[in-house]
Amino acid sequence: MVFGIVYLKTRQNLAMIEKGMNPNQRTKRSTPTYLKWGMLLIGAGVGLLSAFLLDTLLIPREIEPVALYFSLIAIGGGIGLVASYRMDKKELLNGNND
Repeated sequence: MVFGIVYLKTRQNLAMIEKGMNPNQRTKRSTPTYLKWGMLLIGAGVGLLSAFLLDTLLIPREIEPVALYFSLIAIGGGIGLVASYRMDKKELLNGNND
């Protein structure tokens, strides 16, 4: 496994040299990690809150709403990641990526 990782890294470096890029120069990550995690957690929190409100107000007590909680947390987290992507894309298009 270590051999495979080193081999692929070497091939990546050779491909970068062939394209005229410097393999020692680190590429800057486009999306800040804190933005992505923040939006993910905000989305999951909103999903959890909405699942709680739906459970409390609309669902009768005989039904177990476990699937509702998991699905709305996942949907909220996904919406948060999409929002993070759109914010990052908008920042890149405006040229404010310093």
